Amino acid sequence: MNFSFDRLPVDLIFFALVAVFLVLRLRSVLGRRTGIQPAPVPPALRTDVKNTPAGPAPEPVVPRVAYQIPADNTRVGQLLGNVRQYDSEFTPQQFLTGAQAVFAQVVEAYATGNRDVLQLRLTPAAYASFDKAITARDAASEKQTTLIKAIFSMGIEDVRLNNQDGGTLASIDVRIISDQVSMITGADALPVAGTDAVTEFSDLWTFERLLGSPGSTWRLAAARSA
Repeated sequence: MNFSFDRLPVDLIFFALVAVFLVLRLRSVLGRRTGIQPAPVPPALRTDVKNTPAGPAPEPVVPRVAYQIPADNTRVGQLLGNVRQYDSEFTPQQFLTGAQAVFAQVVEAYATGNRDVLQLRLTPAAYASFDKAITARDAASEKQTTLIKAIFSMGIEDVRLNNQDGGTLASIDVRIISDQVSMITGADALPVAGTDAVTEFSDLWTFERLLGSPGSTWRLAAARSA
């Protein structure tokens, strides 16, 4: 047998040597891989030059209640200062915080007919009015559903000081802007008044307190739309 390379094409031998060289070169650069290799993961696209640390998704933003307090040099502001003369611990900010809590309690208590809460938070005259409305509602087999979705602002509108036996009666009007769902349904569960849609309400509530009387607290004396 003749094993000489006389009859092999020279160009074929040249390309074969080049292919072997490239394979060895790639092997030395990439190294060896054994087993099943995971597919390469493309790098994530950057949307900012700064890295953002991973964390939980942000919670929905709840609007803060805006407290509107008259300036000290206004008529209402000066009357608020007079209230402070009777009660050194009184501050308009603290008063509005308490009024906000009472607003939520009274709205829920009236809707559910909770007379115990109403007696605690209302003046006797105001309670009599609320009690009469609840009695009429029950007699008609009506049901009221009221939900406060948000309170946007609470502002002091006016202050009145009147002398009474036993002390000075202070009255403070507060305008309350809120989003509510308020609806009355009849015995047949059909709507009688209101709507199940979220509606903005503007209310004017009057709180009263007998200053200088031990144990006296702020109570709701009147509530009306404004």
